[in-house]
Formats: sequence, C-alpha cells, structure tokens
Amino acid sequence: MPRFYVSIPYGWLEAESPMAAVERVIADDPRTDHEGVTLLVREEGANRLVLIVVGDEILSGKRADKHLPKFVELLTERGLRLAWAEYVGDEPARITATLRRALATGDVVVCTGGIGATPDDHTRQCAAAALGVPLALHPEARRLIEQRGQDMARQQGQPWEPERADNRQRLNMGVFPAGARIVPNPYNQIPGFALAGPAGGAIYFVPGFPVMAWPMMAWALDTEWSHCFTRGAWRERSVVLYGAMEAPLTPVMERVEAAHPGVRVFSLPSVDHPEHGRHIELGVKGAPAQADAAYADLRAWLQPFALSYGPELVRG
Repeated sequence: MPRFYVSIPYGWLEAESPMAAVERVIADDPRTDHEGVTLLVREEGANRLVLIVVGDEILSGKRADKHLPKFVELLTERGLRLAWAEYVGDEPARITATLRRALATGDVVVCTGGIGATPDDHTRQCAAAALGVPLALHPEARRLIEQRGQDMARQQGQPWEPERADNRQRLNMGVFPAGARIVPNPYNQIPGFALAGPAGGAIYFVPGFPVMAWPMMAWALDTEWSHCFTRGAWRERSVVLYGAMEAPLTPVMERVEAAHPGVRVFSLPSVDHPEHGRHIELGVKGAPAQADAAYADLRAWLQPFALSYGPELVRG
C-alpha cells in the first residue's frame, strides 16, 4: 500500500492517504489557523529530483555554473539521482514558464539564482506568477532580515535604523509568493523559500552564491526528503573498450535492455581521453542485483567481438 506524506515545518508526517495526512496536521496542532496555508502532500517514491539554474551570467559565459556538479554530488551521497536540469536567463516570461512547467510535474526542484532585490532579480515574482498567487512580505523572513541588519550595524558600530532606505530595500528579499515556507540560510540568515506544487512536488529557491546555496540544498534534502534516501539502491557497472566503435555493439546493448527491464545501458565514447585515448565506456545502471545480472550478460555477449578491454568500473 502506498504511503503519503504531508509537509510540516522542518519535517513530514506520514499517513495512509492524502486526506489522512492533512487531517494529522490539523489534529496535531489544532490551535493553528490552517486556512489559506498550502500543504505539500506527496506519495512515497513519486518524485524526481531536478535543478533549475537562473542567470544571464551563466548563459553568457561570464560565470561557469558550479551548482550542477555539486547538486549531483549531494544527491549521490544520499542515494538519489538527478532527473533533469535546465538553465534559464533573466527573462521573466521564460522563468515563469519554466517554473510553471516544473510545478506541474510533481518533481522536487531546486532553483538557484534571481531571488535578490535588484532590478535583474525576477525569480520571486515569476514564482508567484507561475502559481497565480500574490507576493507578500513573509513575517519570519522579515524578522531574519532585520536581525541581520541589526547585527551588521552592531559590527560597524552604527545605530540600527530600520526606516533607512537601504534597510527597507533589503526587506524586499523577504517578499515571497503567498504560502511560501522558509529555507534557512546558515551563511548570512537571509532566507530562501519553498513552494508546494499542485501536483505534489515542491520547488526550493536558493541564492546563486554557492557558499549560500549548497548548504540550503543539503538542508532541503536532509530535512524534508530524507525518507526518500536510497543509499546502495543504485549501481553502475562498466568496462573500458579500447578502439571500439558503437555501431557494431548496438545490437548487444539492445539485447541487454530487452533481457533486463528496469536496467539502462549506457555508452560513453571518447576520442582524446588523456589516459585511455580513443575508447568507449560501455556499461549498465540500475538496482544492484539487476545491474550485476545485466553486466554479466553484457560481458558474455561481448565475447564474440575482437575487443581490447581496459579497466572495469563500479559506482554506487
């Protein structure tokens, strides 16, 4: 029987059905006014992990994206895999369309960049447009931003002036779509935010700065999605084939996939590898037992070919 989960601050409650999950939230905290609050309900095993990177500086080449390899690293450490990724420039219509599409999938998405308060930051506004909800200053975000301002003033030996223009401008960083939840920022306390999607997924919005974004990514995974971790549940096995060509080996790849449903065959050719030169890394990936069986067949069915073998590789 499938299990369902409903989001609560800093965790999830488990239940047998979506309605039972929501009823548990209300029963556990009857004093809270839940009207107008968006609750994220998800079915066990139903979500994929996604990364969206926003910023003209990435598309123009002014800055190299570091988020994709880091997010893959964070997922791999937790037995998770990236389903897809997308890069978007600072164009509001395109950002809105991308977020609307992501919310409709039911996937778990991390979106980096564009949540500041300068004219070229559009992500907060686009997130609201994608969900069709208004923007509002989040009370907890306001508290955190003002606390950060007070700390900075104290460090500089200056009085805290909340009505000063620059301090009021900083509050815009806490203007989130209605129903948003806080994503803590351990670097400077200026929070990101999370939104529940209508299809049971969520998007976590974090800054573009890696020093802030990466701990916030880890927080989202460890705090709200730890029940999805599947360490040891995925394996890749492959072998390096020197001087090989893909075309003659394609029937073998197709045969392996046909004989082992749920296992995926991959072929990674290289023509100028610094260590292996021209070669193909040919392998399989899937659940450990199935991947091992498929790899055994792959090696057996490669025997009729006159191939020069390199090292075998195992990941996961």
